[in-house]
Amino acid sequence: MSDDDLDKRWRGLRSKARARLEQRDYSERPVAAGDFLRAENPAAVVIPGVEILPRTVYQQRGRGYFGEFARASEGRLHAIGLWPKQWATARMFAGTAKGFHIHPPAIPEGTVPTDWFRALFIDAPEDYSRRPYADEQWDAMFFVQGMAEMLLVDERDGLGRTTMRFFIDGDDMPGPNNAGVVIPAGVAHGIRSVSSTDLIMVYGTSTLFEPKSEGRIASGIEKHALPADWQEYLG
Repeated sequence: MSDDDLDKRWRGLRSKARARLEQRDYSERPVAAGDFLRAENPAAVVIPGVEILPRTVYQQRGRGYFGEFARASEGRLHAIGLWPKQWATARMFAGTAKGFHIHPPAIPEGTVPTDWFRALFIDAPEDYSRRPYADEQWDAMFFVQGMAEMLLVDERDGLGRTTMRFFIDGDDMPGPNNAGVVIPAGVAHGIRSVSSTDLIMVYGTSTLFEPKSEGRIASGIEKHALPADWQEYLG
């Protein structure tokens, strides 16, 4: 906004307020899961190994809905050879967030990490049989209620620090953005619950839960800080 426009349109405000004025860009459109599904070349816009899984939610008007996660014998999870060993559920209250979480990649002894990742995701990205699903945690996440803002950061050495930020709708909001997400080990992931309802997810992991493999980066948002005078009183 030019100085002339500020003077004309906002001349009724104090000068200090006018100096700090900003205008929202209403042409900006947030990226959603459906954008990746509709992309002509999805591999060009996602982090290597990340999968956006299309889902169909069957609405039963007046009763509710029914949505499938995955089938063992068909679909994308079947194609990449990933079938979770453990399933779990999580609930995030509206307006809360968690992350960034990250799981350690399994690098074979005597192998340089950069060479290993290049062999898996650059040289032969469709040779899924080489992926060590049994030795490192991959997540397959599905959202059944609410709206999630997903943030992914590739922290694997040698692959480039690619980021993804997009929205996924739960089954209670049927549409093109009902999707699942596969997250490889070494990719940091954060989630925000951004609708007025709680966010409920169901997720499968390629390995069993292991606390030592649950890494955190910039996860201060998960810590509930006590008031300063409480901290002082507790010592």
